[in-house]
Amino acid sequence: MVGRIFRKMAKDWFLAGMIAAVALATLFPGFGATGGTMHAETVSDMGIFAVFLLHGLALSTRSLKQGMARWKLHLLVQSLTFVAFPLLFIPFRAAFGGIMPEGLMLGFLYLCALPSTIQSSVAMTAIGKGNVPAAIFNATLSSLLGIALTPAIVGLVIDMEGAGGMSFGKAVVNIATMLFLPFVLGQVLRPVLGDLASRHKKFINAFDKLVILMLVYGSFCDSVKSGLWTNNGIEVIALTMGGAAVFLAMALLLSSKVSKWLGFSMEDRITAIFCGSKKTLASGVPMARLLFGTHPALGMIVMPIMFYHQLQLFVCSIMAGRFADRFKAAQAPVAGTAPGLASSVEPARAVARGRH
Repeated sequence: MVGRIFRKMAKDWFLAGMIAAVALATLFPGFGATGGTMHAETVSDMGIFAVFLLHGLALSTRSLKQGMARWKLHLLVQSLTFVAFPLLFIPFRAAFGGIMPEGLMLGFLYLCALPSTIQSSVAMTAIGKGNVPAAIFNATLSSLLGIALTPAIVGLVIDMEGAGGMSFGKAVVNIATMLFLPFVLGQVLRPVLGDLASRHKKFINAFDKLVILMLVYGSFCDSVKSGLWTNNGIEVIALTMGGAAVFLAMALLLSSKVSKWLGFSMEDRITAIFCGSKKTLASGVPMARLLFGTHPALGMIVMPIMFYHQLQLFVCSIMAGRFADRFKAAQAPVAGTAPGLASSVEPARAVARGRH
C-alpha cells in the first residue's frame, strides 16, 4: 500500500507542484506575499476569473439537463455536503480542539463548508459505472450553492471580520463576482467557443492546476511571513493528515449507508458516494483567498483541503475500480445460461442487489 502511494505521487505532477509551492514559499516568502514583487493580489484575481470562465466554457448544458430528474439523489448529495459535513465538525472540534492550532481548526471548518468538486466527482462516477449525468448536475449545483452557503456556514461559527476576513455580504458579493460571474459568462459564450474549449480540455485542466499552485504559493507566503513554521512543528502536518482521513472515512461511510437505506439503485448510490464525500480544491483555494483575505493563518487554513484532496483522489480511485469490477462481473455470462439470456438477466440482478 505504501509503495503504491509513492508510485502515485511520482506520477502526479500536481501533487509534486503543491509540495514545491510550499517549499518555495518557505524559502522565498517575500516574493509572493501580499505587497510583494509578484503582486499576488492582482495576479490571483486574474487567474481565478480566467479559471472559472474556462469552467463555464467546458461544461455541457445538455449534461446538466439530463441529470436534473433525480431530485432525491440531489437532495441527499447537497445535504451531505452542506449539512452533514458541518455537523460532523461539532464532535471533531470537541475531540481535537485542545490539541489543534486555531488556524488549522478554522481550516477544517472551512473544509466542511466547501462545495463538492466537479471534475473528480464526475470522473470517479464514470469509472465506477454510476449515474454520470446526475453527478454532473450535482457537482455543478454544489459549486453554485457554495457561493452563498460556504461563507454562511463559516460565518455561523466564527466572526469572519474579526478573524481577518470579510463580512458575509461582502464575501458573497466578492465570491459571486470572481467565481459565478465568469462561470455564467463562459456558459453564455459556449455556443461560440464551446467546441474550442472541448478540443483543448487538457490545456484547461493544466491551466486550472497551475493557477491553484500559484494560489497555494501566495497563501503560504503570507503565512510563512506570519510565523507558520516558526510557531508550529511537524505535528501540524500529522494533525492535518489525520483530520483529513477522519473526515473522509466518515463521509464515505455516511454517504454509502444512507444511500443504501434510501433504496437507491447501485448507479445512484455510486453517484451519492463520490459526489457526497468530495470537497473542491479548485474552488476551495481561490475562495479561501477571497473569504479570509489578510488572515495571518491563510496557509494553515488551506492545508486541510490540500491533504483531503489528495486523499480523496487516492481512496476514491480504488473504490471506483472496485465498483467497475463488480459491474463487469455482473455482466459476465452465468455458467449454464444462454449468452443472450445472461446478458439481459444479470444487469437486472445487479440493479436489484443495489436496491437491497
